[in-house]
Amino acid sequence: MDIELFRRLCETPGIPGREDRVRALIEKETKTLWDSSYTDAMGSFICTKSPSRKAAKGSRAPTRVMLAAHMDEIGFFVRHVDEQGYLWLNPAGGFDTRNLFASRVKVCTPKGDFEGVMNPGGKPIHISSDADRNKVPGVEEFFIDLGRDAAEVKKLVEIGDFVVLDQPFFHTPKKIISKAIDNRLACFVAIEAVRKIMKSKAGHTCEIVCAFTTQEEVGLRGAQTAAYQVKADIGIGLDVTLACDTPGIPDSQRVTKHGLGAAVLIQDGSMIADAQIVADICAVAKKHRIAFQKSILPRGGQDGAAIQRAGAGARCAAICTGTRYIHTVTEMVDKGDLEATIDLLAAYLQSVA
Repeated sequence: MDIELFRRLCETPGIPGREDRVRALIEKETKTLWDSSYTDAMGSFICTKSPSRKAAKGSRAPTRVMLAAHMDEIGFFVRHVDEQGYLWLNPAGGFDTRNLFASRVKVCTPKGDFEGVMNPGGKPIHISSDADRNKVPGVEEFFIDLGRDAAEVKKLVEIGDFVVLDQPFFHTPKKIISKAIDNRLACFVAIEAVRKIMKSKAGHTCEIVCAFTTQEEVGLRGAQTAAYQVKADIGIGLDVTLACDTPGIPDSQRVTKHGLGAAVLIQDGSMIADAQIVADICAVAKKHRIAFQKSILPRGGQDGAAIQRAGAGARCAAICTGTRYIHTVTEMVDKGDLEATIDLLAAYLQSVA
């Protein structure tokens, strides 16, 4: 695996509607992978890989498989700059505010990126009451302090500039930890799987269309418009999913567990996967001895749902990687699970006739 590429993907800022830098990185890194590519009106980067070998004689046109991997991470837009130079925010994506206290952030503007800190308004622990300390503030109560004079802040930052949480990518012998693993992991999986197919002598008979989509975190928006353009026969959503195999969560609610392999989605809050495609993916995994686990996510969704419902619709499933601490700056994946996800996607694409 190209861990350095994964790091750059995760550390590149890009919230819903501001995915330009992520798209530019992907375009640069994958320019030799595709037979054709373009950026659509929503900003999704749509890339096509033609079949490398012909299907059996007499078969119909190549099956078109659409992969969807969203580029956006959760973040904020600056909605107000006050007289003291503090920045007030509007969220782009879902946050549990308990994870936002004392956060380091990066404010991204046309004039440059500026580091700052984010905290909720209120008293510090030394002078706060028990009631103050037990209150969980709403996202609207958080502000950013850039540590600069108000006049300078007003020259540098405008309403509409965007903000990302700012923590470095690192890895241990078995795990990878970063902000924005949701969903730069899926972008990485798609790239690595296509690279793997290109190196294989077996080739593939399907047409692979990979859509690096926009605005998933605010409602699968980029995938919806991309799916109308692609008109896929089969859709595969690529995403992270919950790995709740940590203290304080019942085993019955773990969704996935680190170390058990790629996650084959059965159902989530947005989609029920096509039963035959699920069976085909699992059969491929067993044939190639790729570790996998089936998963159901009670709430939440992914881009496969947009492919499933666009136009005349498509048969869809999703291949995911279990991730601990989703929507925080400490998102964590297991390296073995990530490798299994890449291997399973590549093997499945090579099996589609």
